Amino acid sequence: MRRIVFSAAKILVSAALLYFALRKADFAALAARIDATSIGWLALALAVALFQVFVGTLRWRTISAGSGAPLGLPQAFRYNMIGAFFNQTLPSAIGGDAMRLWLVARAGAGWRTAAYSVFVDRAIGLIALAVLIMCTLPWSLALIGNPEGRLGLVLLDAVALGAGVVFLALHLLPFDLLTRIWATRHFHTCSQIASDLLFRSRSGPWLALISLSIHVLAVVVAWCVARAIASPIDFTQLLFLVPPTMLITMIPISIAGWGVREASMGLAFGYAGLDAGDGVAVSLLFGAVYFLLGGFGGLVWIFSAEKAAKGDAEIKVPE
Repeated sequence: MRRIVFSAAKILVSAALLYFALRKADFAALAARIDATSIGWLALALAVALFQVFVGTLRWRTISAGSGAPLGLPQAFRYNMIGAFFNQTLPSAIGGDAMRLWLVARAGAGWRTAAYSVFVDRAIGLIALAVLIMCTLPWSLALIGNPEGRLGLVLLDAVALGAGVVFLALHLLPFDLLTRIWATRHFHTCSQIASDLLFRSRSGPWLALISLSIHVLAVVVAWCVARAIASPIDFTQLLFLVPPTMLITMIPISIAGWGVREASMGLAFGYAGLDAGDGVAVSLLFGAVYFLLGGFGGLVWIFSAEKAAKGDAEIKVPE
């Protein structure tokens, strides 16, 4: 019953936010801006999104190996594609993570190490996003003229960076209680794994590079869909506006970020003195690209050996 209530609440949040974001949208004008050239840009956006999943696979493999759950490249890519599908179908922006965890655990890694690999992968991605926003903050603040928008951006990034620092430093805190309580013990271990990987000379620069690349590729996808509707916004402006929107979208209060992303993108464009309608249109097409990518992930899931073997493997949850 609790899951049903939460799912219903997220559906309502998505619907409400989509309504407020789209209530003044002119869909006829948007459709008129899409022509044969637009199809090429949208196809390029889909190709970039697929490459982004592959780059994410490279990061996850490194983290999984450090977590004690090594994955082969085809296997990890398949799981990431399946995760992309469930990101679009489960009532959360992180539903695909739960599916990846289940797949890795079922493959023999065990629930604990599978959870560590997925959680650390997500945490490092969020930290990299916060760092990217921080690095572009001087130009973002110059672009955003609205005082409330500037304050909101600074506070958002400060919270994200603070959470990242606390997470990475958690295993250094001199409190034995952290290792005695069930929940904090696992957070403590994840902190240890993430810190070891990020501050190791061999894996740290590699993880930093590909993590930042993943978020830059999302900006490239947004730029491609902006070009598809001939929006005057350039790549640099999107680099300043899209990452904060992505950070807000990761809050699991809607289905696949729908509604939250459109409202945030329209607001960000408006704060930057750009056409808020263009922001909503770019966000809708951005979401459509990832929805289509999730459709390909659904095909991977349908024809995967994991789905074909459902019910054959026994899964035991450790105490």
